[in-house]
Amino acid sequence: MSRALKQARFNLFIYGAGHHQAAWRAPDSHAEQLADTGYYVQLAQLAERGLLDAVFLADSQAVSADAAAAGPTWLFEPFTLLTALSQHTSRIGLVCTVSSSFYSPFHASRMLASLDRLSGGRAGANIVTSMWDSEAQNHGRQSLGDHGYRYGRADEFITVLRQLFESHPRDALQIQRDLVFTDAGQLREINHAGEHFSVRGPLNLPAGPQDSPVIFQAGSSGQGRDLAAKHAEGIYSVAADEQMALEYARDVRARAQLMGRDPQALAIMPGLVTYVGNTLEEARQKQRRLNNLLPTAQSLAQLAVFIQQDTSDWELDAPVPALPPLEQFSGPAGRYATILRLIEIHQPTVRELLGLLAAGGGHCTMVGTPSMIADEIERWLDSGAADGFNLMPPSLPDSLDDFVQLVIPELQRRGRFRTAYEHRTLRENLGLPRPVRREKLAQPV
Repeated sequence: MSRALKQARFNLFIYGAGHHQAAWRAPDSHAEQLADTGYYVQLAQLAERGLLDAVFLADSQAVSADAAAAGPTWLFEPFTLLTALSQHTSRIGLVCTVSSSFYSPFHASRMLASLDRLSGGRAGANIVTSMWDSEAQNHGRQSLGDHGYRYGRADEFITVLRQLFESHPRDALQIQRDLVFTDAGQLREINHAGEHFSVRGPLNLPAGPQDSPVIFQAGSSGQGRDLAAKHAEGIYSVAADEQMALEYARDVRARAQLMGRDPQALAIMPGLVTYVGNTLEEARQKQRRLNNLLPTAQSLAQLAVFIQQDTSDWELDAPVPALPPLEQFSGPAGRYATILRLIEIHQPTVRELLGLLAAGGGHCTMVGTPSMIADEIERWLDSGAADGFNLMPPSLPDSLDDFVQLVIPELQRRGRFRTAYEHRTLRENLGLPRPVRREKLAQPV
């Protein structure tokens, strides 16, 4: 008997007019509609027509320091926007960023449980610690705190979040008019008293159709990987190529196993930027079109910061000049290592390197025909580098439409992607198990 082919999973990461920094500058971009709910409804419905697993909204709690030139980032508060999208879609999952640095667990769990019920079991949350002190300064604090503090708070935050989701099971809602509305014996106080949070519980809303929203994480540091291995059900990873993705997946799964979890009960989804054309040249032309819109001086100056050398006289359409090896670099190593990896993989001109950094940063970029991109996706699936991908279209909605119209049918022909939604909840469509409820949270209410 032949072994079933591993199925691809896809998440749409909605970001402004597209993930390429110059996408909003294109004459035909939808930049004027980014504060219009209808634009996001259109994207979510297009993703649902493509049978994608989820749409994902990231978030920031502050205006970018480079807002004038960098273009749009996060306009709508994601819970509010996803609630609107839930009423215009029926099957696609709805995932939003939740900052453990700014939310309390009770507030976040109540909002997530509400979204889960409003959408019929399609909610998920990407738990982050946030990035910038400017965000903390909008919440009455001077800084986010050091790495250890932020990840300690995030660990406790997710632990309490899960306990709250378990504290009010679906079956507690009885509605027997002559007897009882809620079976209070099934409710549990969690009575959590920790370093960062004190929460009594229970949650004042019964669990939804998938019992609890799906928890995502995107940790890349050692502490981030531990957090993902301990708590995450889905992981948005960063990888410039298949080998980098495979190393990450093996590491996180090994950490999960050491923590007593099933290492295969994780959906690891690296970011993916695609330029798709009916021919390779057509796909490359789509990439060049966006790259040519980048403000040259600004992009070179940003690159100079990353590599800590003057780039102002670099010739845009010449190969990237030789850079020192990583062990000789004294600046921030993570981004520099990614740049070296991108140069090794793509052998780009300077302009092309600026474009690769502008569209997804260190995430994988695939350029080609539907067949070429499907070949790459299959390799990543079969090697164990990915269970699916967090799609980061360089231009929206055009690049998403190309993927849905061209790549999805090719994967379906190969038996690698669904031809209809099999289930109604995000958890089931991702192939994730239901959480096991612990019976002894605390005393019944």
